[in-house]
Amino acid sequence: MTEFIPAARPLIGDDERAAVDRVLQSGMIAQGPEVAAFEQEFSDHFVDGRPVVAVNSGTAGLHLGLLAAGVGPGDEVIVPSFTFAATANSVALTGATPVFADIELESFTLDPAAVAAAITGRTKGIMPVHLYGHPARMDELGDLAAERGVALYEDAAQAHGAALDGRPVGTFGAFAMFSLYPTKNMTSGEGGMIAAGDDEVARRARLLRNQGMERQYENEVIGFNARMTDIHAAIGRVQLTRVDAWTEARRSNAAYLDAHLSGVVVPPVASGVRHVYHQYTIRVADDRDGFVRALKEEYAIGSGVYYPIPNHRLPSLAHFAPDLDLPETERAAREVVSLPVHPSLSASDLERIATAVNALARAGA
Repeated sequence: MTEFIPAARPLIGDDERAAVDRVLQSGMIAQGPEVAAFEQEFSDHFVDGRPVVAVNSGTAGLHLGLLAAGVGPGDEVIVPSFTFAATANSVALTGATPVFADIELESFTLDPAAVAAAITGRTKGIMPVHLYGHPARMDELGDLAAERGVALYEDAAQAHGAALDGRPVGTFGAFAMFSLYPTKNMTSGEGGMIAAGDDEVARRARLLRNQGMERQYENEVIGFNARMTDIHAAIGRVQLTRVDAWTEARRSNAAYLDAHLSGVVVPPVASGVRHVYHQYTIRVADDRDGFVRALKEEYAIGSGVYYPIPNHRLPSLAHFAPDLDLPETERAAREVVSLPVHPSLSASDLERIATAVNALARAGA
C-alpha cells in the first residue's frame, strides 16, 4: 500500500522532549526564565533585535498587539478577507471594525490600490498578512500609511524568516505577530510572538498579557491571562536552532515543484522577496475540489485549501461587509490548493507529488 504523504507534519524530536523535561524538573513552569530567553533569541533571530513579547497563541498576539498599538472602538483596520479568520477576529475583539480589501493573485496579499480605496476618516491602521510565507507589498503599503496618516501592522503568522529586499518581515509595522502553532515553520506547541516597533508598545503588550501588571499585584490596566509557559518556550528555543535548515528545505522543495509542475499555476515570487513557503500554494482553474479529492484518493497525497470561504462571507464576519465585491479574493478562494513541501519529504515524495499533480492537470481532475 502506498504510504500517505500528509499536507503538514510537525517536527518534534528528542531535543524538544529533553527541554520540556528540564523545565518540569526545574519547578519553574509558568512564565519564567525560558520565556525571557526565548523572547530575546527570537528577537535576535527574526526581527533585528526589536522587543518581543511571548503570548499563548497567535490570535492573542494579534489581539494584544492591536490593543497595545491603541486600536479600539470607533476605529477601522483594513485587512484582507483572504486569510484565516483570526486576522479580522482580532480587530473585532478590540471593538474596532475590520474593513476588508481585495488581494493581488500574484502574491495572495493586500492590493495597495484596494487598500487606498478603503481608507476613511475612521481608519486607524492597515494590517496586511504575509500569506503562505510571501511578504506583502510593504514598501507601497508603508508609503500609503504615511501619506494618509494611519498606522501599519503586520500579521506575520506564516512568515518566519521571510524578507523583502533584505529587510525581515516583522520590522515594518507598529507591531507584528508570528504564530507558533504546531504546523507553522517552527512551533512552541502553541503560542505567538509580538514584535513591537517601540518600547512603549512592547510595555503595553506585556501589561495586557499578564492581567495588566508588570509587578505583582500592581495592576495598571485591565488585562488578560495570555502568558506563555516555560514548557512552550523551551520547545520554541530548540526549534529556533533548526528553523533555518527547515526553511531552506522548504525552499528547495518548492523549487523542485516549480521546475516539475505543469498545467497549474505555481506560486509566483515577487522581485526582492524571500518566500519561506509555509504553504506551497498552486491555483487550479477547474474543479479544484475534485482535484483535491483525487490527489488524496488516487495518489495518497494530502493537501490543504487555505481558505475556501473568504472572511467577508463568513457568518461571524459578514455583517461587517454587506454586499462587498472582492473579485480576486473570490477567485483565489475557488482555485487555491496547498501542496506538501515540509522538510520531512524525500526526493521520491516530491517526485510522486509532481507526477500526481501533472497527471490530474492533464486529465482535468
